[in-house]
Amino acid sequence: MRVLLLEDDALIGDGLVAGLGHHGFVVDWFRDGAEGCAALGELGRAPYEVAVLDLSLPGMDGLSVLAAWRRQGWDTPVLILTARDSVGDRVDGLDRGADDYLVKPFALVELVARLRALQRRRQVTTVTRLEHDGLVLDPRARQAWRNDVPMELTARELALLELLLRNKGRPLSRRQIEDSLYGWGQELDSNAVEVHIHHLRKKLGNAFIRTVRGIGYSLGEAR
Repeated sequence: MRVLLLEDDALIGDGLVAGLGHHGFVVDWFRDGAEGCAALGELGRAPYEVAVLDLSLPGMDGLSVLAAWRRQGWDTPVLILTARDSVGDRVDGLDRGADDYLVKPFALVELVARLRALQRRRQVTTVTRLEHDGLVLDPRARQAWRNDVPMELTARELALLELLLRNKGRPLSRRQIEDSLYGWGQELDSNAVEVHIHHLRKKLGNAFIRTVRGIGYSLGEAR
């Protein structure tokens, strides 16, 4: 899951990037409200599945950011994460378009559970099991099976496989794959995508993922 995080506290931000990353999230962290709001311009390149938003931000306060997102038609779930704990503050945030509210200090495990719950709500009307050529992937359970046999996949391999399955019939460029698997500014080897593709082919067969010359990669034809 790719997360847009707006938090100006360096200690909390560092902790969330590391902690959420440990749970399989890819986090893009912004400390300034205006910069985070402007990140919407990148949505076509790097879509987010959920946003975590602090209210007390420099440049542009959190509620203004939230209002701007909703005016622009961005319906991705937003969880407000703030020290403001009055009923009025919570109601105000929810009325302005937030989907959930968590008060600081908080437990990381609760934040993770809430983010996954928001993702599940958003996926209610979407396909929950992805299938191709004998492979079945359950995004919620984070598990894949090939011919009914459970597969051992790394978090990145699972994310890449889900990306390819959700774009069946459409080739994806290396840049598109990188933007979905890695956070902004995250250092990665120039051949990172090729390495993941190679490992998946070893587990699924060379024909499962085909190379589209000059474009990138897509799923191969089902047998």
